[in-house]
Amino acid sequence: MTLRKPAETAAPVHELIRERWSPRAFTPKPVPQQAVLAMFEAARWAASASNEQPWHYIVAPREDTAAFERAVDCLAAGNQGWAKNAGLLVFTVARLTRGNGEPYRHALHDMGLASAQLTFQAMASGLMVHQMAGIDGNKIRTFYKVPEGYDPVTGIAIGYQADSSTLPEDRQKQEAAPRQRKPLAGMVFAGEFGKTAPLIA
Repeated sequence: MTLRKPAETAAPVHELIRERWSPRAFTPKPVPQQAVLAMFEAARWAASASNEQPWHYIVAPREDTAAFERAVDCLAAGNQGWAKNAGLLVFTVARLTRGNGEPYRHALHDMGLASAQLTFQAMASGLMVHQMAGIDGNKIRTFYKVPEGYDPVTGIAIGYQADSSTLPEDRQKQEAAPRQRKPLAGMVFAGEFGKTAPLIA
């Protein structure tokens, strides 16, 4: 039985949002092509500043052994041990300039929007997603020939959740730890920064 960790929300939210969390226990099973296409189609239709669409993705499916092993090698050491069981590994790459050549300071924001839509589409297909800051950007840039003006941002492990008992003991404890978030009062303000908005008080 796979582990569920539904969020304890202050107001009702969509089930996909309530159930979203980032497991590390994956079953080494490929992700069907139709589910992969749906995820990236969801990302494609994300909002972006002036419709610049700065997001790009590098994919390494499990069934392509050489490509998958190379992608695992581009992860931080602490992520390699569990991410090697995912069905699909993905790297996000953001374009850092606008079409007119000016700096695109919203690129990472827009990249995040696209990846969030990818995440919820994956969940709607019965998959789980774990996004990672722990990547080796230099390796990704070299291995995949990422050009200047584009920046590797994150890694994403996608696949079918396995029982947490498949993880080493220290990771099992981490997997079972309760989910935590700051209260709304510490993040939603009105009038001035730091002043809690009456709507959420």
